[in-house]
Amino acid sequence: MAGALSLAAGFVDAVGFIHLGGYFVSFMSGNSTRAGAALAEGHPLGFLLAMGLVGAFTAGVISASILRRLVPSRKRMWVLLYVAAALGSAVVLYDLDLAVWLAPPVMALAMGAENVIFERDGEVSIGLTYMTGTLVKMGQRMAAALAGEDRLGWVRYLFLWLSLTMGSIVGGFAYFAFNLNALWVSVGIFVLAMAVNVRSRTPETV
Repeated sequence: MAGALSLAAGFVDAVGFIHLGGYFVSFMSGNSTRAGAALAEGHPLGFLLAMGLVGAFTAGVISASILRRLVPSRKRMWVLLYVAAALGSAVVLYDLDLAVWLAPPVMALAMGAENVIFERDGEVSIGLTYMTGTLVKMGQRMAAALAGEDRLGWVRYLFLWLSLTMGSIVGGFAYFAFNLNALWVSVGIFVLAMAVNVRSRTPETV
């Protein structure tokens, strides 16, 4: 499931990146850098756009975390539903030409919420929309494998990175074919993940 959701995150981020002309809806380190660069270059609107996306992403994390605290059970399923609904709302705003400018912030909100899907003891256990930490862990596990320790510990991190990268490739091509309507693909992934979660009898452990 983590691989599928990372793929969806890469898909959404590629769609948002192309749509916004170089700003991200899930990679907030990139937006923070873009904000500083835009301000230095004398582009205040670029600064405001980048910081607005950072704010929307953070609001998604906060709201999804509160949602997890409010629901008594199946917490992961409810967050999945929240993310799917937010992405679907972004497409509807765009298609109906209703406050079209809100679509990208809603996408960023959804990506922030996605990171709360896998949570343990109030902390994110699997980051789904950012891969810097994942690549660091992969490198550490590779070093351990070379030292004769766990030889396959790096594979799961490689899988997550490949999933997000593949999602971004597909998302980029999908955007040029369908514009923001390509997001319905990612909505379908989250709905499918929700269905799997509902059918699973295994208690949520992360």
